[in-house]
Amino acid sequence: MRTLKLTIAYDGTNYVGWQRQTNGMSVQQAIEDAVAPLVDDAERRPGVAGASRTDAGVHAAAQVASVNLDVDLSTASLLRAINVRLPIDIRILQVEDAAPGFHARFHARGKSYRYRLARSVVMSPFDRAFAWHVPDLSDVGAMRHAASAFVGRHDFASFQARGSSTLDTVRTIGRLDIDERGDEVVVEIEGDGFLRHMVRAIVGTLVEVGSGLRAADTVPAILAERNRGAGGPTAPARGLMLIAVRY
Repeated sequence: MRTLKLTIAYDGTNYVGWQRQTNGMSVQQAIEDAVAPLVDDAERRPGVAGASRTDAGVHAAAQVASVNLDVDLSTASLLRAINVRLPIDIRILQVEDAAPGFHARFHARGKSYRYRLARSVVMSPFDRAFAWHVPDLSDVGAMRHAASAFVGRHDFASFQARGSSTLDTVRTIGRLDIDERGDEVVVEIEGDGFLRHMVRAIVGTLVEVGSGLRAADTVPAILAERNRGAGGPTAPARGLMLIAVRY
């Protein structure tokens, strides 16, 4: 039995998220379906564990997953065999042999996400599935000022999806950068872990700041509230991409 580490890229537009669900096709299910024919024992369907449970519509440039397989194929052969069975919007970028017991989610030490904001008056149709159109976003300086208050170790209960069962809401943000790239504003955030919808709630709050709807110095008070209603809206899933997982 081998433990394999998979690095995966996908366009999440047509999926209900990473995690297998009953209401539609997930990225996890698509990969498990592609891996299953490689296993002789049909009764032991291999389970693929992802580092991040990305939401419906969220994309990934380098999601990491782990799977235990009893197969006698090279990693290069496995890469070809899995990809040929996957839909064109999901691709395995790399297959590696990992140490026994490696688990993509539980052994992850940090993750990085990128969120794209389109400021042009008319949004390109080629960006419609990968960015949030916010033409009134004018004060990037205020966004950067607000962003600095998120960096460090804080209780992010105000930025967790309503109804979440996670009790420990303390996380550490090591970096939160905001760059202007032509008509786009790109938010990049790196941390030791993220609550459900946390990145999207942070981006939604920053967009309110950049649009003049919220003062830049209100972030500490929002964090102190520990109430989702105190923060800004949850940004659409389509603008978010998982960039890297750190081990």
